[in-house]
Amino acid sequence: MTGECPVLHVDMDAFYASVMTRDRPDLAGCPVIVGGGHRGVVLSASYPARSSGVRSGMPMTRARRLCPHATVVAPDYEVFSTVSTSVMEIFRQVTPRVETLSLDEAFLDISGATRRLGSPVDIAELIRARVADEQGITCSVGAAATVGVAKLASRRAKPDGIVVVPPAETTAFLHPLAVEELWGVGERTAAQLHRLGLRTVGDVAHTPVTTLQRALGTVMGGQLHRLAWGDDQRMVASRRGVEEDPDKSTGADETFGRDIDDPEVVLRELLRLSAKVGARIRAAKLAGRTVTVKVRFADFTTITRSRTRAEATDVTREIYETAAGLFAALGLQRARIRLVGVRVEGLQPRAGTYRQLELGARDQGWADADQAVDRAVLRFGAAAVQPASLLRSRTLDLSA
Repeated sequence: MTGECPVLHVDMDAFYASVMTRDRPDLAGCPVIVGGGHRGVVLSASYPARSSGVRSGMPMTRARRLCPHATVVAPDYEVFSTVSTSVMEIFRQVTPRVETLSLDEAFLDISGATRRLGSPVDIAELIRARVADEQGITCSVGAAATVGVAKLASRRAKPDGIVVVPPAETTAFLHPLAVEELWGVGERTAAQLHRLGLRTVGDVAHTPVTTLQRALGTVMGGQLHRLAWGDDQRMVASRRGVEEDPDKSTGADETFGRDIDDPEVVLRELLRLSAKVGARIRAAKLAGRTVTVKVRFADFTTITRSRTRAEATDVTREIYETAAGLFAALGLQRARIRLVGVRVEGLQPRAGTYRQLELGARDQGWADADQAVDRAVLRFGAAAVQPASLLRSRTLDLSA
């Protein structure tokens, strides 16, 4: 097994809640909610609170109704950053090949560490023991031959466990899972798969690739078919997160003139910000795999959500679709929002990135369109070409 599972995905368990309660033994095993005041939103929740239906992004009023006995704790972002930096340093003492996804999760390529530290299970146990001993919190670890399977494995290891998926067991592990769990399957793609009667990863695997390509496009159909069989060529991209290495990312934020509770307005702003970020990284001849969305609520509680794409991108449409999917996954119900932001991380030279392109693939046109827009903007100014939804008359003051 030493060489069969070289990828670990390490994910802290209820990170924000765990950090805020680690010095509170009186709260051990109790429902805890981390967030703002009565009119704020939930940043995180302990597992006992989650069992009552509480989740991040939920209005605090609803969370209190679902879990009236929960203890509410205010977040401390400086402490979160400090703990995260210490945890990532533990990872880098195991292997220099660490891909930070967010404050509380990362991929590790341990192929060069097994002779020194032992099997993937030994290394996972070492990491978990050090995190618990040094930081007083727990983490879950997935080990597999590929990054996608390792991430799915860590999800099943929660909380405070390890799941190893050897290559010979990959399809047995993948095929019972819902199609939504495949990397790159968002709400819209899942709906298309469901219309084909495909509910599990196994269903996708046993569907002819030509059928998937007709329904989803040449590139996406082929990619999902490969992933359903565990064929994933992505590698751990050694990089630090934006908190540790801001030069490897670029982003844009917008503070609304007044608090917004209309998701359509937020989505239009995410589109505008995605276009701005996309133009910046194209001008620098860069591309990135990880898209991060930041949402700050009326009570100044701030949450971020990230998703790492299968391939690096500089395409505005792909950045926006990822950002919009992250925002939709928050499930906000008329929460009052003060600020939103979009960031692309893990930037690298565009010429050196791998991107699978096939004749007739639908997404090739969007890259060409972006280049045409960039040329028009360079010649005629920023207002020369914009997405149609941004040309609507605005009744809101969106100035910073």
